[in-house]
Amino acid sequence: MPKYIFVTGGVVSALGKGIAAAATGALLEAKGLRVTMQKLDPYINVDPGTLSPFEHGEVFVTDDGCETDLDLGHYERFTHVRSGVFNNFTTGKIYNNVITKERRGDYLGDTVQVVPHITDEIKNAIKAAATDEYDIAIVEIGGTVGDIESLPFLEAIRQFRYDVGRENVLYMHLTLVPYIRAAGELKSKPTQHSVKELREIGIQPDILICRSEMPLSAEVKRKIALHCNVDPDAVIAALDVETVYEVPVCFKAEGMDKLLERKLSLNRPEPELSIWEEVAHRIKQPKYDTTIAIVGKYVGLKDAYKSLSEALIHGGAANNARVHLQWVDSEEIEKKGTELFLSEVDGILVPGGFGTRGIEGKIEAIRYAREKKIPYFGICLGMQTAVIEFSRNVCGLKANSTEFDPEIDAPVIYLMEKWYNHRTGRIEERTRESQMGGTMRLGAYPCVLKEGTHAFNAYGAKEISERHRHRYEFNNKYRDIITCSGLIISGTSPDGELVEIVELKDHPWFLGCQFHPEFKSKPIEPHPLFKAFIGASLKEKLELFHLNEGQ
Repeated sequence: MPKYIFVTGGVVSALGKGIAAAATGALLEAKGLRVTMQKLDPYINVDPGTLSPFEHGEVFVTDDGCETDLDLGHYERFTHVRSGVFNNFTTGKIYNNVITKERRGDYLGDTVQVVPHITDEIKNAIKAAATDEYDIAIVEIGGTVGDIESLPFLEAIRQFRYDVGRENVLYMHLTLVPYIRAAGELKSKPTQHSVKELREIGIQPDILICRSEMPLSAEVKRKIALHCNVDPDAVIAALDVETVYEVPVCFKAEGMDKLLERKLSLNRPEPELSIWEEVAHRIKQPKYDTTIAIVGKYVGLKDAYKSLSEALIHGGAANNARVHLQWVDSEEIEKKGTELFLSEVDGILVPGGFGTRGIEGKIEAIRYAREKKIPYFGICLGMQTAVIEFSRNVCGLKANSTEFDPEIDAPVIYLMEKWYNHRTGRIEERTRESQMGGTMRLGAYPCVLKEGTHAFNAYGAKEISERHRHRYEFNNKYRDIITCSGLIISGTSPDGELVEIVELKDHPWFLGCQFHPEFKSKPIEPHPLFKAFIGASLKEKLELFHLNEGQ
């Protein structure tokens, strides 16, 4: 049976519970332990798939096709966890399960209540992810202590210690210790109140992770420990860092590994963190610089593209380069043109998205990249819009996607009525009625690459697997005219029917993929396409650098 670490948050949201949980997982893995991770979200949506990116950031997709919270991306980037259906539960999913059981008669006429039925369902969900193949299960509770939505989850994890034994459960609470500049002091009162509220629920935290922009003195730590009823060495300072990939090393410096070992009765060697030290060094002290424009429609909230921005950082580190992200609203391009936003960048990336807003701005950005020979990377919708741009401006077609114009003359991107699902081995059907909330291609699918292409050179393999999240596909009716005009189809499904990757001839680096490679990128294993894209964006600068160095 695994031991459990429950991570809660207090004072304010957005303190970084996901990062703290993921870094703890990395620290434990560095001690040779097998770790799994789970996120319990208090919102009533069954999953975040229908949420606007402005509401909750990106939707992270797992290999098995689950649409999950973005924190699962942190888990996968920091650890060897491969998330799936049991790694993310919401209030909506929990209540849906309970109501389904009630309608089926599983409760034999009982009055269905929050305690025990909802809390038991939550505990069952936790156990579903924490199988015997793992040593440690880290479970993050979304929201902030004091939120009414979080109460059933907090009650469930309170009971958990009694269910599995006190020695098998550890409570970790993340709080804020603000620095008041006018007074020149760190204030522990918000942390005291947060812990007080948690204790009123019946949970005494074992470890406090205190976020602060200033170092916590020994005196401040003693004060927090005294008023929050924890050991002085259980107050862990979590200062702002230049890169989040420093956090495992910072936690070790604070004694977190020893603390976890003592609290959970672990007997493991010192954690080996040299790889994290190396990653942090490469990110903080690069040799080169490059600027990448991200032309999207959700740029007002950077978390909408969290995995994407992290994958670009990984690609930069692999090339010994700092990547400067220039966020460009595609609607602003529609109003003011491309030159104003894109004239000084080294590469252009158009990410995924849904809906018509800002589409023409994305298409203009792609045209600019194609004509100016600027390295271009299109992801999901970014591939589809690249096909539309090429079809219009090179092939001379009156082209669009049926997502944006159902009556267009040349629907080069469309909703397939039937397709063979290689994951399920079945023929899937799509109808116009199923477009919104119906069948999507979700999760990992295989792809076969064409030799001698940018894609093949990046991966160094003939067959790959990548994660998808989309409904619309390349229309094979236009394959001949588009490829004869110079667009290369460099990746397809194994049967050749679904176009997965397109590239351009006579261009330094122009690639669009139907899948989301950012979901599989890690700082210690940068994704091949991001590594290649950043390398292409640096090529001109590197040639100039080496020329000057030779002189």
